Amino acid sequence: MLRNYSDKDFCMKNFSTNGPIYYLPPGLFEYLLVVSPGKEVYDKVIEEKRHFSRNYNQQVAVKTKPHITISCFLAWDSMEDTIVRWLQRIASEQKCFHVTLNNYSGIPSHTIYLRIQDSSAIDELKTRVKIIAPYIKEKDCAPSRPINYPHLSIAPHLPAGVYETAIKDYSEKEFHASFKVNELVLLKRKHQYDICSEAAVFRLQTGELNN
Repeated sequence: MLRNYSDKDFCMKNFSTNGPIYYLPPGLFEYLLVVSPGKEVYDKVIEEKRHFSRNYNQQVAVKTKPHITISCFLAWDSMEDTIVRWLQRIASEQKCFHVTLNNYSGIPSHTIYLRIQDSSAIDELKTRVKIIAPYIKEKDCAPSRPINYPHLSIAPHLPAGVYETAIKDYSEKEFHASFKVNELVLLKRKHQYDICSEAAVFRLQTGELNN
């Protein structure tokens, strides 16, 4: 189901990416600040996504690239330069850190994902990124979509029946991998099934956190 929304619908209300496909007004984008795994782990996750797609006949598993979302918000493209400057400052003060992926879990009743063993560094980034919230509110855009549990999706937007079958299967599967986070990436798109384009890349400090 496709929906067109007015500027007022999207600028003044909360938004969700689990509902019908939406089209944003011209000039308004959904932005995602994400962490992407290094090549070795990236390839391993891609293979898991392909496996899920084949076994459950769900192409959505392979339509999304492996990433961990730190923040998700709506903003006008005219706001992008200011947002990028704020995020650049945050990244310049953030040391590199490691992420460990440890087995599977699910968000009832639509997403199978890989758990993050220790999300403290990501949680800290989530808190620091909230500095842009007043600016977004000032421009009458919807509040940021909360990321309550950072994770790496294997298969989002699943039909409930597929999810119920898959979560039983994946509760018995194992997965373990770690990677170093050297940078954050800001992506933008017009709706949740749109191909994301890269808006900016932010390098982190060379030193590492003790996590």
